[in-house]
Amino acid sequence: MKNIVIVGATSAIAIACARQWAKQGARFFLVARNAERLQQVADDLKARGAQAVLYQQLDIDRLGEHAAIVERCAVELGALDIVLVAPGTLPDQQACQNDVAIAVRELNTNAVSVIALLTRFASVVEQQRGGTIAVISSVAGDRGRQSNYLYGSAKAALSAFCEGLRARLFKVGAHVVTIKPGFVATPMTAGLPLPGPLVATPDKVAGDIVRAIEKGRDVVYTPWFWWGIMLIIRSIPGRLFKRLSL
Repeated sequence: MKNIVIVGATSAIAIACARQWAKQGARFFLVARNAERLQQVADDLKARGAQAVLYQQLDIDRLGEHAAIVERCAVELGALDIVLVAPGTLPDQQACQNDVAIAVRELNTNAVSVIALLTRFASVVEQQRGGTIAVISSVAGDRGRQSNYLYGSAKAALSAFCEGLRARLFKVGAHVVTIKPGFVATPMTAGLPLPGPLVATPDKVAGDIVRAIEKGRDVVYTPWFWWGIMLIIRSIPGRLFKRLSL
């Protein structure tokens, strides 16, 4: 029976992961912004076999509330086996270019606030000398592309943070998994002109995440073919890359 904390627990990918763990009889502490939706997810997980489901509302941008949430997770669950950190937004690049306040807000939500919360969970995992922190970043962080470089820069910062945190926690027997999804069919991407063959379902991505945690992977691209796609994109010379409308 695993003790699992999920931050951003109402996202489609997080729900899909939780449903897989619920079948194993896991105990959950769920955290998300929408309290009503949290209760719905909690009820769903109980019906699917979860041993226990606790939850608490949190706007991740309220940094002053992080400490109390993390402390409650540790007190209620005891040892934390898995901490899945999955909050985030998909900002409009044009809006971020036109309004500095929007750009700063989106950077805070997708990078600064997540890093702040991870710092607190890392201390708990370090003290217990075990457990896994899994963080949903994005393939967008692999290179700054014209179409979403604000979002990409936030995810690049998050991925770099996770790499350093992984090295730190490795010394005490704990692990950090960086998850880099490509296009996923979720409410966040609804209405976007995505290339159909490259779009994955939340269940597919969740399966990759659960397996990556079980196998102790460091970084996982999901679906797998995004590793090759991003290798090609990273290899394009800068003098050519700046001319492309990616």
